[in-house]
Amino acid sequence: MQSFAYYMPTRVISGRNCVPEHGDQLKALGTHALIVTGKSSALNGALDDMISALERNGQNATVFDRITPNPTVASVREGIALLKSAGADFVVAIGGGSPMDAAKAIATLAVQERTDEEIFAGGYAAEALPMAHVPTTAGTGSEVTPYAILTNDAKETKTSITSPAMFPRLAFLDGKYMEHLPVRSTVNTALDAFSHAVEGMLSRNATPLSDALAKESLRIFYPLLQKTAGPLTLDERDTLLYASMLAGMTIAQSGTTAVHGMGYALTYFYGIDHGRANGLLLGGALRLCERKSVPALKEILSACSDTLDGICETMDTLLGAREDIPREHLLVFAHAAMANKNIRKSAYEPTEEEVRAIYLSAFPAP
Repeated sequence: MQSFAYYMPTRVISGRNCVPEHGDQLKALGTHALIVTGKSSALNGALDDMISALERNGQNATVFDRITPNPTVASVREGIALLKSAGADFVVAIGGGSPMDAAKAIATLAVQERTDEEIFAGGYAAEALPMAHVPTTAGTGSEVTPYAILTNDAKETKTSITSPAMFPRLAFLDGKYMEHLPVRSTVNTALDAFSHAVEGMLSRNATPLSDALAKESLRIFYPLLQKTAGPLTLDERDTLLYASMLAGMTIAQSGTTAVHGMGYALTYFYGIDHGRANGLLLGGALRLCERKSVPALKEILSACSDTLDGICETMDTLLGAREDIPREHLLVFAHAAMANKNIRKSAYEPTEEEVRAIYLSAFPAP
């Protein structure tokens, strides 16, 4: 039997109106919440639901709503300063991956002081302020992972920090907050979740349990991925959110692969949405797995009930027209990507030549 460990301490509460109906669960986290979010949570009802729940509990709240995509160290510092000036003792994240990642960094760095130069050095203790997360996109699965991804300007990329304490204590899943999510955001975040489940199975750190979670995510998720460019019912939104959570639980155990490591340059230098960046590169990575006869590929195709050509065609349709990125930039990105730890974690561990080929296939010359 394969040796492995499994740790996922987040209490997940799923269902319609779960924040209002189970808001009493927040009482154990503290007396004053810093709510970390973007501007959309005030429009989709999630912020109002959370503030009302906290008020019923007799808890105070301070809102930090200046999180933008791809959170920076500066924004995290701003959040920590507000947390301390307000006297907040726990953190609530509402939104997609950016608010949730920023919230984890704020909750951790508020009790583990580090200079800007030390933030990405690793070695974090299992200590952070308690957190509750409310995802409003079906993509990152960050509500059930111990990772925070921040912009790393010193290395001109995005870099993860991690600690067991970055697992939120609570996660509330309600698809109603995604009911009016724009199509492009729905597609990009769905591609992110899909890549998590696929990459989790292609990671050298995959375990039987993480694979089981990934396969269930793919079984549920893939038929809906094909529909994300069109109207989705509220029930389908709920299902996407559930499958995204399963994919998050997968990478909480396995981590991701070269696709994520390669995608960060596309986001940093060209502002390409993280999920879209993954989708642009995933087809080439799967083709490489086919050439290298990676065993997990057959299981991925089986879970999706589709062929490799079919999966690549689905992603190509969702991705549409490609960005215009000069070949010389792609070659620079390929060379830089080889330093990313995710390259070596990949069961299909690509050479620099193979990384170049994936980039070039994602952005074919006109």
